[in-house]
Amino acid sequence: MHSLLEAAVDGDVRALGKALSVIEDGTSELPELLSGLPDSGSALLIGVTGPPGVGKSTTTGALISEYRNQSLRVAVLAVDPSSPVTGGALLGDRIRMQEHALDEGVFIRSMSSRGQLGGLSSATQAAAKVLDAVGFDVIIVETVGVGQSEVDVVNAVDTVVLVLAPGAGDGVQAAKAGILEIADVYVVNKADRDGAEGVVRELRSMIGLGSASSSSWTPEIVTTVATTGQGLPELVQAIAKHHEWAVSSGDRALRSVERAKLNLRRAVLDSLTEQMNENRTTLDSLSAQVASGAISTELAVNQILRDLNNS
Repeated sequence: MHSLLEAAVDGDVRALGKALSVIEDGTSELPELLSGLPDSGSALLIGVTGPPGVGKSTTTGALISEYRNQSLRVAVLAVDPSSPVTGGALLGDRIRMQEHALDEGVFIRSMSSRGQLGGLSSATQAAAKVLDAVGFDVIIVETVGVGQSEVDVVNAVDTVVLVLAPGAGDGVQAAKAGILEIADVYVVNKADRDGAEGVVRELRSMIGLGSASSSSWTPEIVTTVATTGQGLPELVQAIAKHHEWAVSSGDRALRSVERAKLNLRRAVLDSLTEQMNENRTTLDSLSAQVASGAISTELAVNQILRDLNNS
């Protein structure tokens, strides 16, 4: 794993791809890989999220172009829905970014959500850490696009960009129960269509109703036409402005702690699940007793935890 990381840092794309596969597959080599990662933390982590059909992939592709114009190396983790047949990623987002496929300064990886709720793959954060370690300047995480529950991205990135668009129903209403509350920058894409100004007004009204203090970040609203690049320089500027505030206010450090906490929680749960699966006899026996009403679920849980503590 050490040699693999060294090769990836030296620019070996195949080695980088293999390292990310180790993360996605959760093989026995994963602990060795993660323990050998240098803790850089210098890359700008951007999350692009929003309801389906608003142009997240097109916006991501346009952002790649803007950052490449600044000679920055860009990596994209496009979390796609899982195939019901193979469990792999459907690759829709990656197909839409083919214009950057031959650029050596761009790395695009599709990752299957594998049924993970919250819009991200459970391996996303570890993959972003690898991309940071091998020297990418900007890492863009594009989420599945599942709607209101897609909020895990806030704990995985430094800046959350929420993309909305007119003409897709009441986009603000559809999103407000979840993802609207986590955005640092709002993007009203397809701004050349009727209704864009109405979406902007709704967002401004929503921000105005917020109870943000003077020390908090006030989300910015940017209108874009991602297919033509209109508004993209302003979007990059808004992201940079939020990043500067996040560093100076300590918000970036706090999110880093939350990322570590989330990773630790998932690691503990994965370990517990693995230990439970190793003792299928006890699990099957307790499941049968719960199903028959012989014991309660709570008592079964306590029994499992006692067994794990004694093992």
